[in-house]
Amino acid sequence: MRRLNRWQVAALSVTVAIALLAAALAIAEHHMRGFVLRTLSARMGREVGVEGTFEAHLLTTRPMITATQVVIANPQWVPAGTLASIGRVSVTLGWRLETSPLEIRRLELEGMRLRLVRDAGDHANWYATREGPGTGPPLIGSLSMPDAKVDLHDDRRHMEFSGTISAGDAASSHGKAPALRIDGSGLLNGRRASFRIDGDPLATTRHGEPYHFTLEEHSGTARLIGRGFLKHALDFRELEGTFEISGPDLIDLYYLTGLKLVRTGEFHLSGKLLRHGTRRFIYEDLVATTGKSDVSGKLSVDSTSGRVRVAGELSAEMLRLADFGARAAGDTSAAAPKPALRVPDRPLRLTGLRSTDWKLKIGAQTIELGPETLQSAGAVIATDHGKLSIKDFKAAFAQGTLSGSARFDATGETPRAALDISVAAVHPEEFKGGGNKDAPFAGALSGRAQLDGQGRSWHELAAAADGTLTVVVPHGTMRASLANAAELDLSGVLGILHKSHKDTGIRCGVASFDARQGVFTVRTLVVDTDRVLITGSGTIHMDTESLDLTLHGRPKRPEISLHEGIAVRGTLAHPEVRLTGHGALAQAGAAVALGVVLTPLASVLAFVNPGLAHNADCAGLLAQAKDAAGAP
Repeated sequence: MRRLNRWQVAALSVTVAIALLAAALAIAEHHMRGFVLRTLSARMGREVGVEGTFEAHLLTTRPMITATQVVIANPQWVPAGTLASIGRVSVTLGWRLETSPLEIRRLELEGMRLRLVRDAGDHANWYATREGPGTGPPLIGSLSMPDAKVDLHDDRRHMEFSGTISAGDAASSHGKAPALRIDGSGLLNGRRASFRIDGDPLATTRHGEPYHFTLEEHSGTARLIGRGFLKHALDFRELEGTFEISGPDLIDLYYLTGLKLVRTGEFHLSGKLLRHGTRRFIYEDLVATTGKSDVSGKLSVDSTSGRVRVAGELSAEMLRLADFGARAAGDTSAAAPKPALRVPDRPLRLTGLRSTDWKLKIGAQTIELGPETLQSAGAVIATDHGKLSIKDFKAAFAQGTLSGSARFDATGETPRAALDISVAAVHPEEFKGGGNKDAPFAGALSGRAQLDGQGRSWHELAAAADGTLTVVVPHGTMRASLANAAELDLSGVLGILHKSHKDTGIRCGVASFDARQGVFTVRTLVVDTDRVLITGSGTIHMDTESLDLTLHGRPKRPEISLHEGIAVRGTLAHPEVRLTGHGALAQAGAAVALGVVLTPLASVLAFVNPGLAHNADCAGLLAQAKDAAGAP
């Protein structure tokens, strides 16, 4: 009897406990609204409110919470506003014997509208914290989000999207759990776009395990296909995958990625992407092709310091200028009028230079610049807070080489540029496809330009240039076609062709200019031919690109008579050559004048290449200069 009473007391105690628990849960359900909203607001780091109904049913094997007119505010690290408004939210929970006794079995979101914003400093209203997205959303077993209205304004990726996105369980087959499918369409950066993401089933997703997905996106006729996986389910900080992008014009990538690139014809781009954290990306096995051009290599993008830094190596078997630009893209609109200036006066675009730091090692086996071709070209290009440097630039023509360096400083209001470019043993007659019979000169040409200036366009930079420009032809020939090009019988002017249309040998030719504020003044201009020594003087004004040059001849044989000089006027785009009213150098005092003209010749040759002073023909001209300088 005592044992029976003890069991009755125990049973009564359990009954009372269950009743008390039921009463507590009933009271909890009644006050669940405030508890849930406070908990969600604390966990999400932003205010969550319910302007409509709220119901919680926990005393069941399938606990459920439903609410209408739910509003989620922006977090504190972005301007005040609304992140999401949802017409109806339904959360189906499940009991489990773990630290967290409830799990989300199904989430339904109806009448949802998202307003996503991210500034240039990577502060986004959808991030879990100020620093980034965190470990991702909680795992759920099933999702339904039909026709959510989404507006995205992303200053960091330069993207604008306005459209509709649906997410939910796709149809299952063969008894398998349904996969996750996300479909979207709308306007991406002003152009119609659509995308689809297929992911692993949510029901089988587990923390700490990889989550695989595929992506297909279309914008106009451009197409992106990606395959990859998150290293840890729904944690977007660690991602690996491959991608392929194709389309009619590389500039269309702007509508997919927000990056503004050059125009091309049909292109294909593929590679491998690795994401480490929210601000480190590595692009490997990159291969891009358009026309006959190709580029491959590796890039890394790191913005952990708050500033975007890009580093890597790119190489090409072939780069063809004709594969880039509006013409390559098939733009048949009327051609722009021919500019009056040779040096472009379009404003320089400096936004990318000031916002991103680059360090690239680039190389190309062949670069086609129209009819001319460069071989084995390479350089190291770096930018740092608006300062650009090009170092170790080298390239080869069919004959001769091109090398140098350049600096560009865009930190101030008016950019400043400096360059030091050299050419060695280049043959002008090989340009325009080789064997150019119309080239005025034939032979090995060397030269060097050391200039700097300030300006907001290339023309302004040239119009403010200071420095030195020198060209040397240590040996070669002056083409007979030069007479036709000048529309003058030069044989009667300077005796260059000696009343014939045969080529005239050049022993040594030098043209050197000193530049001051865009005015290029002749320092030395001399051409030593078989029959006559030509000297010159004058200026070139780069602000107007006007020419003011005068040439004179000194015959080497008494039987050659010279009556006139040559004036070169007009502009770089439209030069004019005519006779001057001045005769040739008078025999009396000619040597003294020649000595003055040739005196700086040794330093001019050394500026281009110290070895030129030892060239047999130029050495002979130097000897003439010394003899002339010592003449009475």
